[in-house]
This record gives sequence, C-alpha cells and structure tokens, in this order.
Amino acid sequence: MSSVPSPDPAPSPSHNAAATIPQTGTIVPRAGKIGWVRWSIGFLLFFAVLINYIDRSSMSVAEHDMRLEFGLTEGQIGIILGSFGWSYALMQIPMGMLLDKIGIKWVMRAATTLWAISCFLTAMISGMGLLLVARLILGLAEAPIFPGAMKVTSYWFPRSERGLATVIFDSGQRLSNVIGFPIVGAAVAVFGWRGAFITIGALSLIYTAVFFFRYRDPKEMNRRGKLSDAELDHILSGGAQHEDAPRPNPLANIGYILRQRKVWGMSLGLGCAGYVQWMLLTWLPGFLQSQMHMDVAKSGLFTAIPWLFAVIVQYLLPGFWLDRLIRNGKSSTTVRRVFIVSGMLLATTIVGTAFTQDLFWSLVWITLGTTGITIAFSVTNSLPALIAPEGAVGATGAVMNTVNNIIGTTAPIVTGFIVQLTGSFAWAFLVAGIMLVVGLFFYIVVLGRIEQIPTAAERAEAVGVKA
Repeated sequence: MSSVPSPDPAPSPSHNAAATIPQTGTIVPRAGKIGWVRWSIGFLLFFAVLINYIDRSSMSVAEHDMRLEFGLTEGQIGIILGSFGWSYALMQIPMGMLLDKIGIKWVMRAATTLWAISCFLTAMISGMGLLLVARLILGLAEAPIFPGAMKVTSYWFPRSERGLATVIFDSGQRLSNVIGFPIVGAAVAVFGWRGAFITIGALSLIYTAVFFFRYRDPKEMNRRGKLSDAELDHILSGGAQHEDAPRPNPLANIGYILRQRKVWGMSLGLGCAGYVQWMLLTWLPGFLQSQMHMDVAKSGLFTAIPWLFAVIVQYLLPGFWLDRLIRNGKSSTTVRRVFIVSGMLLATTIVGTAFTQDLFWSLVWITLGTTGITIAFSVTNSLPALIAPEGAVGATGAVMNTVNNIIGTTAPIVTGFIVQLTGSFAWAFLVAGIMLVVGLFFYIVVLGRIEQIPTAAERAEAVGVKA
C-alpha cells in the first residue's frame, strides 16, 4: 500500500491533511468532533442505486403488457430484458478507466442525465427494435454507478466502516424491488406502461439535479468548509485511498489488474451469484404472473417480500455485525470469507422453488435464496475498495462488474428459453442452484486473502529489493 506523505513542518491550524509521526508513518487524527458528512454521501449513493435499479428493473414488471402490445414471445422479451446488460457490461471497463482518470463528479453527472433521457425514450418506442435501442442506451448510462460507488467509498470511508458503507449503497438495489416493483406495478395498472416510464424518467431527473449540487470529493468538500478537518482526518487515518494519488496509465493499469488472481476469484464468484440475481430481477414478476396466476399489481407487491427481508438481514449482518467483528480484532479476511461463503450456501436453497407449486413455499425458498445472494453481494461489493491497487478502485470494480454482468445477462435469455421450451420455471431454478455451487469454488479456491494488491511500481520495487 502506498505510504501517506508526511505533512510540511509546523502546519497551520487549518492544515487539511492528517498529522503523521515521522518515525513510524502512523497517522494521528487531530482532536475534534467527527461529523457525519461521509454518511450523507453514503445515502446519496443509496438513492443513486435505488433509482438506477428502479429504472432497469421496471421493464420486468411491465413486460407482460408490452409483450401483448407488440406480440412478442417469451424468448424475444427475454432478449430485450437481457439487452440492457450488453451495453452495461461492455462499458464497465471504459467507465472504470474514466472514473480513475477524470474523477467521479463529472462522469456521474453525465451518466445520471443520460439514464433519465433513456427512460423517456422507452415511453416513446413503437416496436422491438426501438425497445432494444432504449435498453442499450440505459445500459451505457448506468454503467458507471457501481464502480463509481466503490470508488466513492474508498475515498470517503475508513476501512473499518466499509461494511456498512457498502451495505448502504448496495441496499438500494434490493429496496428498489421493495419500493419500485409495487410502485411500477401500480403505475402500469393505472397509467399504462408508457406512463410508468415517464414517471421514472422524471424521478431520475430530480436525482441528477441533487447529485450535481451535492457531490464533491472529500478534500474539495473540506476546502469549501462543508467537511470538518476532524472528519477528513478520521477518513484518511482509517485507511481511505487518497483522491490525489498518482493516476496510472489506464490501459497499462487494466492489463495489470487483469493479471491478478484475486480479481478473477472475486469477479467470477460474484458473476455466478449475479446470474441468479438477474434471473430474479427480470423474471420473478413473470413467474408470479404466469405460474402463480397473479395480476400485475399483485405480482409487484409479492415480489417486494423477498427483497424486503433480504435488506433487513443485509443491514444486520454484513452491515453492522461484520464491521463490529473486524473492529474487535477478528481477521478481516476470515470474517469476510465466512460471510460470503455462508451467503452463497444459503442462496442455494432457491432450488426448492423447483419442487413446489405452492405460493407460500415458493416465496419461502425465493426469500431465503434472495437473502443469501444479498449477503454475498454486499460483502463482495466492498472488496474492490479493499484490494484494488492505489488509485485503481474504479478499474478494479469495473472489471468485477464486467464479469458479473457478462454472466448475469445470460440469465434473462436462458430463463426465457427454458420457460418457452418446458412451460415451467422449474429447470430455471435448478440451473440457478448449479451456478451458485460454481461460484462457491471461485470464492473459496481462487480469491485468497482479502488484502490490498500492490501497484505495479510497488511490486517491481519489491522484486528489485529482494534481488
């Protein structure tokens, strides 16, 4: 890990960097009341992810009405549901490179504006071709959100607060199903699916304005007098990455990251969990409507149940308990690996849905599976900020999300054709269970210790010293 530069001698009282002890390099925060600005940034990320996921998953609620209007088969609607992920996955690495090169503020401002526009475009479409175009634009616009959120947490939160910080923004995607599915379902029932997308576009524009005026990196916020010296010192002394760290060559940096075993273990493990999450996000309302014979509004309400339970568990376990165990001296690697593996094992219970036609038991198995996936996702989404080389959180998170979404976007298509060929969702849930077992292998065998990867320069220097 890069060392923190020592401050100039005799800093003034307004000096904005944490004090250091020259002999040891230990950072000593100055006395003073630590504020809560970093947590307001955490909730700004939460609303970004919440609205982001309402945008991307709303079509799964409206797909039944859209399929009837345009005369589409289950296989065709599966392609449309999955098309968002093509541009989303393709743009992950370029967006991660942009985040590391030019910073979070301007990339996210442009992205939030574009995803609002794509919602309005969806409300105006008149066929399958235009549906695909609108979804591809949405995938492009939303590509920076998770690498950006991971990079924000690496700047704004000490390592001992990363569990809760990650849960805050990650819970946005779960609560989007609790809040979004019922709202979108009701909007579709009352206004039609086009009116629902206009409403979502307006909500996205409101968030764009809030982000534009609210978000700054910590040191800029400190210079503006909106972040106290004490809180900035608390952030930096706790191991946050430095926003003014040297920014590596983007292409060389990506090549270096792609050679790291930890990155592949993390990415492929998450991708297997992501397959199941994508299946649920895109097909759970359809499963309830076609196999459990619910109407659109009721399926939106019942879809919220598993995600609401998952969010409660998410805040209790990987949110509060994980950070507390680490602060109490437990091994960071051991704690995080136990949470990930336990979550993946719990998620495999989703295969029980393949063996029942009862609504109650279907919801039980889906709720347990969703909760397990949520635990694994919450912890894994904190890993790029912990293992990325200095200055490369955006690129590392982007590589992870690229792999996750390449695998995940196959789920809507595979599920659609399985249902079309078999007339049932049973085999779709069995395939989901197989993917989770494969994901366990990558987490257990390939990931290894959860520790920061040295930069290419640091690794070359260490090799030179040993030689």
